Amino acid sequence: MASTTRCLRAQWLRRSLLRTPSTARWQSSFNFSGLEKEMRERKIQPIFDDLTPQSSYRLDTTLADFLPATTPPAVLPPTDPPSVLPIPHHLIYFEPTKPASVMLADGTNPDQSPGGPFVRRMWAGGHVQYNHGNPLTLDAGRAVCAEFIRSVTVKGKEGSEKIFVRIERRLARATSDEMKMLGPAQSSPQDKETLEHRVRQRLWRDSDTDFGPCAVLETRNIVFMRSRTKEEAAAETAKSAGKSLKPQHTPDWSHTILPDPKLLFRFSALTFNAHAIHLDPEYCREVEGHRNLLFHGPLSFVFMITVLQQELRKQGNEVVKTVEYRNLAPLYCHEEVTFCGTRVGEGRYEIWTQTPGVSGGIAVKGTVTTEQGSIDRSSLGT
Repeated sequence: MASTTRCLRAQWLRRSLLRTPSTARWQSSFNFSGLEKEMRERKIQPIFDDLTPQSSYRLDTTLADFLPATTPPAVLPPTDPPSVLPIPHHLIYFEPTKPASVMLADGTNPDQSPGGPFVRRMWAGGHVQYNHGNPLTLDAGRAVCAEFIRSVTVKGKEGSEKIFVRIERRLARATSDEMKMLGPAQSSPQDKETLEHRVRQRLWRDSDTDFGPCAVLETRNIVFMRSRTKEEAAAETAKSAGKSLKPQHTPDWSHTILPDPKLLFRFSALTFNAHAIHLDPEYCREVEGHRNLLFHGPLSFVFMITVLQQELRKQGNEVVKTVEYRNLAPLYCHEEVTFCGTRVGEGRYEIWTQTPGVSGGIAVKGTVTTEQGSIDRSSLGT
């Protein structure tokens, strides 16, 4: 019965993705300039979050069984004295909380979507900058994330275009005026609109490297692709098989894990991520043409940076300043994943995620810069 239900759900999702209201319009006339303008002008609602240690504690506990020489935290840390928000735990805060009814058919956020027929979504990589002079702390205070669409570009031939959306997220402590404006639940729509405008105005900068009052600047590169049939998905997957990028460096360190559904589910829950590609094996096979659940792109980022920080801890007092990374190939549940890295210069490291063995290829590739500073050892494992 459960198997039948999953199959029916996958069939419904596939039909939903294939039958979008605007598909005919897009196929007959691709108005990219209009799309780019509309998306860049979107007023995405800022996300307020209370920075308690709870989510960070749960992520540490979830990762502990998969990290070298790491024991789970014994108890939930206190808010006084507060600890600094660990790198890269910002990923599990400031996620939009929307009713299920407004989410897209595959469980993803409509705020960033170009719409039909570009209904398949993939996290292509990103860039993160940390302002160690103005960090966020887990003191139960309220902070805010303002999200902007920096750019929208289209690549590929007509009929097989891909749309790349560059999303910028700016994380900062909420001000006392913003806290007052949050007010009671019965605040008017005009008050809500005024608050959102002030937050966006306060945090926005023309330069994507200007922190302003922010503690973290994060860019997420998301690619949207056209819907496809099950047969097309299988053919594309077979065509790309074996075309993997090989590592260019001998790693100074490496660590291999075997991801399971519990790990993927718990990370989805911590990030409030309902994307079916991480939760529904039938959807992965029947709609996306993958052989199993996909390992999250952001989860690769978390593991790469956490393992790197364990290495930095051994060497001295370097802290992560910037990270740039690209997701190049899928990783799967129940298949080994290896996180590697090497020092390539003063304050500069190459990190990557690969499938193990002599035939292994790179799935995620990143570059990290560091600076001298104090390390929050509580986030590195013991």
